[in-house]
Amino acid sequence: MSTKAPRSHWDAVFHAGDYLVFGPESRGLPESMLKEHADTALTIPMPGEGARSLNLSTAIAVVLYEGLRQTGI
Repeated sequence: MSTKAPRSHWDAVFHAGDYLVFGPESRGLPESMLKEHADTALTIPMPGEGARSLNLSTAIAVVLYEGLRQTGI
């Protein structure tokens, strides 16, 4: 999960056993990790230009709930 990822978490298809990786709130994931996993990196879309990102605990809850919803867990 990254504010720099091009694909929304709404577009992802989650499966049981998937992992969610979040970086530190202060700096996010390393660029090398984003490049290595560019095909699976996701973002939570935020409205407006220059919108701030969600805090880490809120972001985890949003994406985790979507993953649980999709997998029926």
